[in-house]
Amino acid sequence: MRWRQNFDGLDTLVVERGDALLATAVLLTGSRAAAEDLLQAGLERLMRRWNRIHGDKEGYLRRTMYHLAVDQWRSRRRRPEVLVSVEPPGRSDGTDALHLRQALVQALATLPPRQRTVLVLRYWEQLSEAEAAETLGCSIGTIKSTASRGLSRLREVMAAWAVDDAPALNGAAR
Repeated sequence: MRWRQNFDGLDTLVVERGDALLATAVLLTGSRAAAEDLLQAGLERLMRRWNRIHGDKEGYLRRTMYHLAVDQWRSRRRRPEVLVSVEPPGRSDGTDALHLRQALVQALATLPPRQRTVLVLRYWEQLSEAEAAETLGCSIGTIKSTASRGLSRLREVMAAWAVDDAPALNGAAR
């Protein structure tokens, strides 16, 4: 008879937090298919260590997903990525907010992987600087400087888009 491991709480974690975990994975990977693969790989690692993890299993899964995403970015050559629209669970908003979110997600795709990861952790996952530093295994100062550079780059990208759209808007107003 084969030994069976008990995964008490895994089904509850996936049912209750699966959509939020998948949304985070989409932001980290750029596509739903890659996000599903990332989440599945994270769940596999979580299950392998299930009985050794005492405490926040979702936190362990999220950390694992972040590290797997960074490993994927390091192992491949840099290529353009297109992020898909992500609707946070439980929120419904108007068209303007949806367009703004889509623009921000596209701007996020232009950032280097580390900046993108830090911004997702800090502003999407709403982790503190200390929590983000612990998750990524770096110092709080690294999180602060990376977030600052990432936000600055997002502002540049969004400003460039606004300038590019301005002639079309001005021409239409005439």
